[in-house]
Amino acid sequence: MPLRLTNTLTGHKEEFQPLHPPTVTLYVCGVTVYDHCHIGHARGAVVFDVLRRYLESGRQPFKVTYVRNITDVDDKIIERARAEAGRTGTELKTACREVAKKYEVSFREDFGRLGLVPPTHEPRATEFIPKMIGFIADLLKKEAAYEAPDAVYFSIRRFSEKHPYGQLSHQKLDEMREGVLVKPGEGKKDPLDFALWKKAKTGEPSWDSPWGPGRPGWHIECSTMSTTLLGDAFDIHGGGQDLIFPHHENELVQAEGAGKKFAKVWLHNGLLTVNNQKMSKSVGNIIRIQDALERHPPDVLRLFYLSAHYRSPIDFTWEHLGEIAHAYDRLATFLARADALDAGDGGAVLSDKVKEADRVFHEAMEDDLNTPRALAALFELVGHANDTRWLDNALMRSTVRVAKEKIRELGGLLGFFQVPDHVGAEAEQLVRERDEARRKKDFKKADQIRLRLIEQGYVVEDTSGKTVVRKRV
Repeated sequence: MPLRLTNTLTGHKEEFQPLHPPTVTLYVCGVTVYDHCHIGHARGAVVFDVLRRYLESGRQPFKVTYVRNITDVDDKIIERARAEAGRTGTELKTACREVAKKYEVSFREDFGRLGLVPPTHEPRATEFIPKMIGFIADLLKKEAAYEAPDAVYFSIRRFSEKHPYGQLSHQKLDEMREGVLVKPGEGKKDPLDFALWKKAKTGEPSWDSPWGPGRPGWHIECSTMSTTLLGDAFDIHGGGQDLIFPHHENELVQAEGAGKKFAKVWLHNGLLTVNNQKMSKSVGNIIRIQDALERHPPDVLRLFYLSAHYRSPIDFTWEHLGEIAHAYDRLATFLARADALDAGDGGAVLSDKVKEADRVFHEAMEDDLNTPRALAALFELVGHANDTRWLDNALMRSTVRVAKEKIRELGGLLGFFQVPDHVGAEAEQLVRERDEARRKKDFKKADQIRLRLIEQGYVVEDTSGKTVVRKRV
């Protein structure tokens, strides 16, 4: 069946048909580099990593051009830089650059440890400011924007004369205006108008423009970078549900105000809570990616995210992550044991199960990336293949290897098994010594070595006369 995706713009599940097959153009909002990334950032990153992988390697493969931006100039960066400058005496502009650089390095390390495939393009906002100025000038020329003493604003009033504002978030204009106030010092004509260009304040980073020194608003950067790198019309725009309004709504009206068709399909992943609470510094429940990876391997965190449908909310607890680790352990155990099997001849007792798992997996993925159902097919195959009758029967080992290869293939489409389960040099030497001790029937020494491996954090199993070890999850 063809791939079907739920389009936030229409509210319906639709057959995905790219604008220019076999190429697919994908833009996803990236991180603002003012702090270490948390597990909420990782959820969206994993979701769109899986989408990209499946588009490229599913039953109908495409060539994907994937753009994910980096916001490296922003109010939050300036706020963090003020604190840094106050402690070090560094000039604010310099402190802003140092903060952005520091946390860009941090997020790259985190995303690399998660085994995420790097995007085709990863533009920084500051690299595209001349393009943003040109975009804003075009909106002014089309009278979709106006200049005020403090900023250049997009005019919702003028835009809504021809286009419906709120079409992405499915809200009515009058309802959105309720309770929205113009802050002191803002030159807005309408409470919903938003800044395209913020005129410079003392000490803040700024760039020259026709409207004086300043910096771009948040929304204009994504409209500019996506259309510059992917064209005025592209296939998919993604991000978290918290970005639908106002960020993505404003991206869309900017693009339409400039006469661009913009994104054909909008995809949004559900939000993550911690113990049923929104993550926030005031609550003190922010969990960084680094915190999670100190306790569990990347594939466990990836399995946690994919165990829920991408559009559904998901709640994080350490206990739940521990349960996910036990589930992943079943998968890792089978693969480790199957990898250690000697070659054997045999029939195809599991062939029907392998074919069924393949069919169910792909049908699930093609049905709006239904990863819980796809994972169920994967684990059901593991259940059939992870039977000692198959593993210990030389006649059936070739069949088990077929199942193992299919599990690795399907798991790879979800991004598993990309980060190697590293076994240290000392552990490898101990494995060799233990196998030699067992060969000589020195079982006391073999047991002593086994305990040493367990103390070093390894799971130790005996398969087909060999010692198999892997890191405990």
